[in-house]
Amino acid sequence: MIFQLTKDYLTGIKLLDKEHAKLFQIINETSAMLDSDAWDIQLLATNLLQELSEYAATHFLHEEEYMEKINDPELPLQKMEHAAFIRHIHNFSIHDDISKEDLNELIQFLVHWLFRHILHSDGMIGKVPPNEEVGDQENTFAFTEKYMTNIPFVDEEHRQLFAIIHQANSLAQNQQMRESIDKYDEIIDILHRLREYTEKHFRHEEEYMQDIGYPGLSVQQKAHRTFINKMANVDFNELEFMDDQQEFLLDLIEYLLYWLSSHIMNLDKEIGRWAESKN
Repeated sequence: MIFQLTKDYLTGIKLLDKEHAKLFQIINETSAMLDSDAWDIQLLATNLLQELSEYAATHFLHEEEYMEKINDPELPLQKMEHAAFIRHIHNFSIHDDISKEDLNELIQFLVHWLFRHILHSDGMIGKVPPNEEVGDQENTFAFTEKYMTNIPFVDEEHRQLFAIIHQANSLAQNQQMRESIDKYDEIIDILHRLREYTEKHFRHEEEYMQDIGYPGLSVQQKAHRTFINKMANVDFNELEFMDDQQEFLLDLIEYLLYWLSSHIMNLDKEIGRWAESKN
């Protein structure tokens, strides 16, 4: 089976698109040889993993350097996803009796991961404005008047989201965080709670928009799905392998706060204005 990158998976960044095509070329060459039944399965698997891990590492480095250059706020999430992908390749066991089905299953995983990553992560590179300098921490995480949509339940749920992010940030800022397993576990629990509460909030918000016939529902649903997919791809268990856990958590929290505040200001407040005009 040949896997093709359609125009939906182009980022518009020439270097990245070229390297994405090369990744799929490596996988397609192995897939074609596997279909021919003329090659040793163990040799095919070994060569695929070696070539793919080497090229993926180079590509991820280029991608991260580009994101750092433009100060892309999603860089911490990208680094974590990249590390997880490389780790999965390195952890794949090639045993003497590896079957064609085993290699096919690996290829399907690689293709699925790359398609999903390109669509939901790489496609956003350069499209999210860089984080702005922030001042007082308390004011930064405060749910203020400027975020009000004048939809009571929406504003209350947004307030809760700000509070959860603030709580995670307060713990992550602690210089002793890495020395305290309990504190680290507490932060991870808070981030899990944030993910669950965000999904519940999006569901409530979309139900409300559907009830009032809001014309921007599809745009909101797309934004919500993109964010949920990103959060779903963050494997917090991977943090135990990171040397800069605290830095990653602080960057992640900063990104979450930026996304939420930007989403409210640019999209959610429009729901309130539209509902008010109809009333």
